[in-house]
Amino acid sequence: MTQQRATLRTRVPARLAASAMLALSLTAGAVAAGAPAATAAEMPCKPNVYYYVYKSSGVNFRSGAGTGYTSKGILHKNDWGKKLATKGSWIKLQLGQKSRSGLAKGTTGWVSKSYVSDCTPMQLD
Repeated sequence: MTQQRATLRTRVPARLAASAMLALSLTAGAVAAGAPAATAAEMPCKPNVYYYVYKSSGVNFRSGAGTGYTSKGILHKNDWGKKLATKGSWIKLQLGQKSRSGLAKGTTGWVSKSYVSDCTPMQLD
């Protein structure tokens, strides 16, 4: 009986340590998976200068300010660009990075203001 107790005494701490390591690795993995990946071309935050698509995916990026102009391609959520001009309810953007649909960085076009928003810097006290 004493040999069984000795074996049990050595197994319990080893199992607890293994369980603790597993729990830590799962927690760390969940935290890492939940954190957004930083990209080299993240949108700079300057209100009224940089805008991003926030409402939906599949927004037309047009050659002019209106639905009568041809679409150059599609912008998806989080595609962004620098504001070059505004005309009524339209905003002209120059893409700050290659869009998710493949439009090249630097491409200019128009998008309805109802689908984009400028960034809002956070105030940290």
